[in-house]
Amino acid sequence: MRLVTYERGGTESIGALLDGDSVVDLAAATDEAPAYFGSMQALIEAGEPALRHARAIVEAAPETAVLGLCDVALLAPLPRPVKMRDCQLFLEHLQAVGEMMLRQKAGADGPGVEGSYHLAPIVSERIIYYNCDTTAVCGTGQEAIWPGETDWMDFELEWACVVGKDGRNISPAQAREHIFGYTIFNDLSARDVQLAVMAGQIGPGAGKDFDNSNPIGPCIVTADAVPDPYALTMTASVNGERWSQGSTGSMHHRFEDAIVMLSRDRQLHAGEIIASGTVLSGCGFELQRRLSPGDVVELHVEAIGSLVTTVRQAERRS
Repeated sequence: MRLVTYERGGTESIGALLDGDSVVDLAAATDEAPAYFGSMQALIEAGEPALRHARAIVEAAPETAVLGLCDVALLAPLPRPVKMRDCQLFLEHLQAVGEMMLRQKAGADGPGVEGSYHLAPIVSERIIYYNCDTTAVCGTGQEAIWPGETDWMDFELEWACVVGKDGRNISPAQAREHIFGYTIFNDLSARDVQLAVMAGQIGPGAGKDFDNSNPIGPCIVTADAVPDPYALTMTASVNGERWSQGSTGSMHHRFEDAIVMLSRDRQLHAGEIIASGTVLSGCGFELQRRLSPGDVVELHVEAIGSLVTTVRQAERRS
């Protein structure tokens, strides 16, 4: 199933996308809607019995519960995740960025640096991450407002898994059982601000912390609907022009690895989002291209759909 959260008439509801341009309102399809159809978080926490109920509804959806997508506004499928971490699971991107920065230091006439940049061993040995601001989560079709202090607006082509049940010290054999589903994540970045504040050595800070800076969506595809999650094509387009293409298959660490490591002597919670980090060539910084106010960024991941964000910039303050 492709599960969504949407707004209609001022009311927030959850549903399942049908083929084409419609959505099934899960609560409206039952005479007495169970509590787990009240929100995406409630559905996740209710586990497999609730998913079976939702599947049965989708298979025989009454017409009265089917709405046109044109009549609803899609929100982030999980509007306020209990926790959200962006991890470094794609290492090729880190290698490419490191080599690019070496070339810039060497200058246009400097020696070739390909292969001369070496990642810190810890990034291949451990899951490195930072915590995202869950109050900055938004959905597809929404605008992101960059702070006026930045001159370098950027996107990052990522995807994410949604944790389906609590766990602690989860074993590799059990890890996939803890994945509820998958979604797309655009790690929007005020790149010049990020580079400046990272000199303080405590993370990207204000460079990734602004209104609607964490778009996710358009849906959560349940894990059972993706037979091989590590063979999906990923693309990024700006104003209809293809900028990036990659594959989930190039991940060094997989989501199961992250679940194992992030639950080591710590509690993992249902409703957490674990993002992948950026796929190779999946951001403007790596491509040496910048977004402009008004640009429309579309991230697409096979089997999930497209996440669309329009970028704006706040007025500069004196």
